[in-house]
Amino acid sequence: MNDKPKDINVAAEPTHTIKTAGRCPICEGPVEPKYRPFCSKRCADVDLGRWFKESYRIPTDEAPGDGSLGDSEDY
Repeated sequence: MNDKPKDINVAAEPTHTIKTAGRCPICEGPVEPKYRPFCSKRCADVDLGRWFKESYRIPTDEAPGDGSLGDSEDY
């Protein structure tokens, strides 16, 4: 006999899945799960280096210095 109430809606699939397929954003190679979303430690390090050199930027209309922490005398 089934002891579960019939009004419980159990999803047949998980609500989230881990994406393992895809391409490395650095070299377009296949993704390695250990280094996801990259294919290797080298590509992960290349990406980290780009962050450190501030190569990734979000476009803005603000001039440099607008709203930066160094401009405030509230310290």
